[in-house]
Amino acid sequence: MRELRGATVVITGASSGIGRATAEAFAREGARLVLVARDPDAIEEVADGCRDLGAETLAIAADVTDAVAMTEVAQQAAEFGSGIDVWVSNVGTGAVGAFHEVPLEAHEQVIRTNLIGHMNDAYAVLPIFLEQGHGVFINMISLGGFAATPFAAAYSASKFGLRGFAEALRGELIHHRDIHICDVYPSFVDTPGIAHGANYTGRELSAPPPVLDARRVADAIVRLSVRPKPTTMIGAPTALIRLGHAISPELTTRAMALFLESYFRRAPQAPIDSGHLFQPPEHAGGIDGGLRSPAQRTGVAGLALGLGALAVVAVALRGRR
Repeated sequence: MRELRGATVVITGASSGIGRATAEAFAREGARLVLVARDPDAIEEVADGCRDLGAETLAIAADVTDAVAMTEVAQQAAEFGSGIDVWVSNVGTGAVGAFHEVPLEAHEQVIRTNLIGHMNDAYAVLPIFLEQGHGVFINMISLGGFAATPFAAAYSASKFGLRGFAEALRGELIHHRDIHICDVYPSFVDTPGIAHGANYTGRELSAPPPVLDARRVADAIVRLSVRPKPTTMIGAPTALIRLGHAISPELTTRAMALFLESYFRRAPQAPIDSGHLFQPPEHAGGIDGGLRSPAQRTGVAGLALGLGALAVVAVALRGRR
């Protein structure tokens, strides 16, 4: 596509955070939108905002973990827009805590949402892409697709799995040059997502700086729709952690574990609960999560830089050997 005006774009997980920011960004480009989330009132509110921006918008309440529902979403979207040009598979969640202390059903729900949900999206839309001969499927992954996240084992499994799934799809589609599978790997993003996830640590959760504005991620997604490419990294920590993990996975995983253990020791106490793993939040929460305070921007910003430095040291040691 040379422009997005009139293009049909489906966005899952569009009720808050990156999904909502992406919906608004596409609306400003004049795209025709199909917005999907679990809560009907929340997704209708986002749709109203996009209509105010001039975009034809259809809101659908559906859960990505339901394969039949997502096939129906794809059919509705194709009828609404005479085909589907872009599908943004954005839904994601997490459960934080020591693996053996997190209920197994919480781990399973994270896998169902972050991995199976994206597979359901792709399974629903790929036949449409193949029939019409073009389409862009955009996977929202995260830096967790490149390096393990201790105390979020199911999240790590889902993101590693999602990266492998996307690479396999690209291999299957090599003879369809106008169908693109694009992966997006942002570093930590300021959204309500952390508040919506499950917390079994007994401590308040936050994100290490630098924390990205969700609108920056949304802008990158819009650019990918016009100029697709397989891998898009957003934020310096993603590139540094990817490099560090590629050179010494054990070193970067150990550094991350020690960092998180230190954080949990110092963080204020918080109740243990399942968040909104199993049901939508009462209030979607908008785009921002309130994580980009001045203290967070400067307090522990050395984590990613430290991992990058470790990677450089590992390279030097290997070279000397």
